[in-house]
Amino acid sequence: MANEMNPQSRTKICPTCGTRMNESATRCLVCGRTFTNNAAQPAGRNNQQPANDGERIEKPRLKNISISVPVAIGLFLLLIGIGAAVAFILLQQTGRVVEPTPLPSATLSPTPTTPPTDTPTPTMVMSPTPLQPIEYTVKDGDLCASIAAVFDVSVQSIILQNNLSASCYLSPGQTLLIPQPTITPTPEPTGTLTSAQATLEACGSYDHLVSNTDTLFGIALNYGVTTDIIRQYNGLTGDIVIAGTTIKIPLCERVTPGPTSTPTTPPPYAAPNLLLPADGTSYNVSGETITLQWAGVGSLLPNEAYEVVVEDVTEGEGRKLINYVTDTKFIVPMDFRPSSDTSPHVIRWYVTPVRQSLSSEGGPSSYEPAGARSDSRTFIWTGVPVS
Repeated sequence: MANEMNPQSRTKICPTCGTRMNESATRCLVCGRTFTNNAAQPAGRNNQQPANDGERIEKPRLKNISISVPVAIGLFLLLIGIGAAVAFILLQQTGRVVEPTPLPSATLSPTPTTPPTDTPTPTMVMSPTPLQPIEYTVKDGDLCASIAAVFDVSVQSIILQNNLSASCYLSPGQTLLIPQPTITPTPEPTGTLTSAQATLEACGSYDHLVSNTDTLFGIALNYGVTTDIIRQYNGLTGDIVIAGTTIKIPLCERVTPGPTSTPTTPPPYAAPNLLLPADGTSYNVSGETITLQWAGVGSLLPNEAYEVVVEDVTEGEGRKLINYVTDTKFIVPMDFRPSSDTSPHVIRWYVTPVRQSLSSEGGPSSYEPAGARSDSRTFIWTGVPVS
């Protein structure tokens, strides 16, 4: 019983906080330390602990507080900022902080500048730029001469470009490099006029835009000049004029100058509007006269007329009638009536404004279109022998 009542034989002391606990305890209830069997000193063994619980003085222990490095730095900077703000307020209240006085900006005096001297602009000289050769695959039957003619180069240039023999032998499928001619830069225009340009400038001219129905003779007749004069002033070698080009008419060379210096030429006429007979009308009475009528396109000039074309569609292109009239009607001759059989024939007709072009002496007059062709109409004419 004496051993059971002795507390020193059943307790031990925590080496961290000095708390007395049961000898079999593995963890301190005060500081939370975990220890092994030998970590705590049993009470009653040779130690300096007090002999009983009344003699031991407990020491208070503080809990460990840990702060991370970023938090510590932030707190440090916060304290510095608060201290700086407090110091600034104290200094401002004592009058030791003075607002800076703005200094007047310096006034710049104008610097005299020398007027720039005119530097002559250098004249740009156009240098020819060589073009890259064109690849061409030789076909069956090709010759160097034919290829050179197509690409407008010489045979010698093809031989030199492709290192061919002097005979220029080619085989189908062979690839040739065709040299392109070097573009020669156009010289800059000068203020000096040629003799022809000076004569035309002094004479005065009118620009005539060539239309699809124009001829050189018709243009010369309309403006009262000769064809030789037009060819001479425009550098023409023949009587062919191209639609869309501009021809200069020298006004001082007119044989019969008009009242004004600007002659007018009628534009191409619109297509005539066909009136009678109605499309598809049938004629089967013997001796009946057929009159074709249309609306006029305007006042025709003395050398203009209407070309009336009447053709038998049933018999083909063999039977066709062409007449030129200045009126807006045409009577179909009775001898054009189908007489080979009594079956109905389809007759087609249309009208076109034309202009007469003068031919050489003794030759027949010819006509060329002076406007658009009208729509085609047809009528039925039954073949009845003419009595």
